[in-house]
Amino acid sequence: MEENGGSKFVYFLAGMGIGALIGVLFAPKAGEETRELIAGKAEEGRDYLTRRGREFREQASSYVERGKDVIAQQREQVAAAIDAGKQAYRAESQPKGTGD
Repeated sequence: MEENGGSKFVYFLAGMGIGALIGVLFAPKAGEETRELIAGKAEEGRDYLTRRGREFREQASSYVERGKDVIAQQREQVAAAIDAGKQAYRAESQPKGTGD
């Protein structure tokens, strides 16, 4: 569900950017002003994407580290369970005294 919200946000931003670009192109300003405005907005967009990309990398790195920790814990639990199973098997498979 979070992924769907994220993609909606991306579409919203894309629509907003396209709308702003069309509005700027049809605005009654001089060509120089329009080009400066477009360049400024492009710079803002690039900065935003750079910042979001950095945040995404940091978050992904955090998830990877957390995943590694969980896997290490699970590995330890599985190894302990295997050892316990081996010990139980050995205890059961050893010959038992007849009791006579």
